[in-house]
Amino acid sequence: MAKKKGSRIVIRIKSSESGHFYLTEKNRRNDTARLELRKYDPFVRKVVAYKEEK
Repeated sequence: MAKKKGSRIVIRIKSSESGHFYLTEKNRRNDTARLELRKYDPFVRKVVAYKEEK
């Protein structure tokens, strides 16, 4: 039987400058606010802000 991951959920973070997105995990119990990271966007070829979308 598979083990439950607990409070970890898979989220999608979307680029603020294009349609590119990454899938990542976050701990819902520790990080209740929406995630915002600066990551590389291959469409624009530079580092931009990625925000968690619903």
